[in-house]
Amino acid sequence: MRMEFWLWVALAVLAGLNLLQLAVLLLRKPAAAMATARDDLLAGQERLERELRREISESSRGARQELTHTLATFQDALVKQGAEATRTQNTQIDAFGQQLNLLQKTLADTLTLQLQGLSESNARRMGEVRATLEAQLAQLQSTNTAKLDEMRATVDEKLQATLQARLGESFKQVAERLEQVHKGLGEMQTLAQGVGDLKHLLTNVKTRGIFGEAQLGALLEQVFVPDQYAAQVATRPGNKNVVDFAIRLPGRSDSGAPVWLPIDAKFPNEDYERLLDAQARADVVAADAAAKALESRIRLEAKSIAEKYVEPPHTTDFAILFLPTEGLYAEVLRRPGLMASLQRDYRITLAGPTTLLSMLSSLQMGFRTLALEKRSSEVWQVLGAVKTEFGKFGGMLDKARMQTETVLKTLGAADVRTRAMGRALRQVEALPEALSQSLLPLPDGLDEPDEQAGLTGAQP
Repeated sequence: MRMEFWLWVALAVLAGLNLLQLAVLLLRKPAAAMATARDDLLAGQERLERELRREISESSRGARQELTHTLATFQDALVKQGAEATRTQNTQIDAFGQQLNLLQKTLADTLTLQLQGLSESNARRMGEVRATLEAQLAQLQSTNTAKLDEMRATVDEKLQATLQARLGESFKQVAERLEQVHKGLGEMQTLAQGVGDLKHLLTNVKTRGIFGEAQLGALLEQVFVPDQYAAQVATRPGNKNVVDFAIRLPGRSDSGAPVWLPIDAKFPNEDYERLLDAQARADVVAADAAAKALESRIRLEAKSIAEKYVEPPHTTDFAILFLPTEGLYAEVLRRPGLMASLQRDYRITLAGPTTLLSMLSSLQMGFRTLALEKRSSEVWQVLGAVKTEFGKFGGMLDKARMQTETVLKTLGAADVRTRAMGRALRQVEALPEALSQSLLPLPDGLDEPDEQAGLTGAQP
């Protein structure tokens, strides 16, 4: 490679010399001579180039042969070195393997000895621990046995005491309950005596009348308000006979007086008791006689109520005969045709406590219906007045709507002018807030930041 470099250098130097000679000839000789010299120079240059190419080729061929020989020598050296390195590594690996085997054997022997020592030591310790545990368990068992004996004795004592206490309390409660039973028996005897007294008391006609009136008044009080009924009412004008209770019906008679519904309580207990006694003795003849006497008594009472208290139009054309007990009322209802006969002949309706309560509830619902009807007429009048005023209200709404539309149009025109002013002020730079407030002081309460934001936001 050096030889080629120097050949090229020589070629360049020769070319430079030829050029220099040509320049000199050109300067010294005429044109014809210069042409001849140029031809000679070119011919010499060609010869020089051919010689240089040949020398370069020969030099390159020699350099290649030398490089090939050098490469072959280097490869042989590399092969020899690789083989030697391989043999050295194999030798080292064999020696290292032998060392590892020796080390493994030594480690295995050491571990075996240590494991044997640990096993022997653990065995000794386990034996010591087992012996200690057995001794502690034996001691614990003996201690537990003693404590269990003590606890058993204590529990037995407490159970015995608790059992005795509970038995004492139970016997005491039993004694108290027996005492209460004795008291209850005494109270039952007293109650039986009171029932006897009540039975004896109800044998009095006046007392029975008071009992029936009290029960009738309680039923009326449950359903009606005090203004809807009255007690001890003379329903017939000019007659001093007063009915137990009378219901004040809605509306008034031609004279302006209220219309009454008479209700009178009757309690023919003697006849009823004789009937029950005959039925209990299974005495058919006595039972029939008592039933006929009871029926006759009910007819007489119904006739008396119709004659004393029913006087249309001051009263309703019927009255109610109230029987204070359900048993008496049921017995009267069992008389065939008695209820229909009383309604047909005397315009009297029989009622027991439950039946009367239902009738009174129905009357109360009727009264409420009438009140609602009266109120409905008033409501219709109010609705008519509202309808009249609603037309005026519609006219006022139309006026308000027209005024509102006028205001909305004015606000729309103001909004248009505001947008126009905003477009005209787009090119104007906004002032700081403090300077703007000093130049244009505004009252408190105006939304100045929102207005400034609208102006500045309109800028491009």
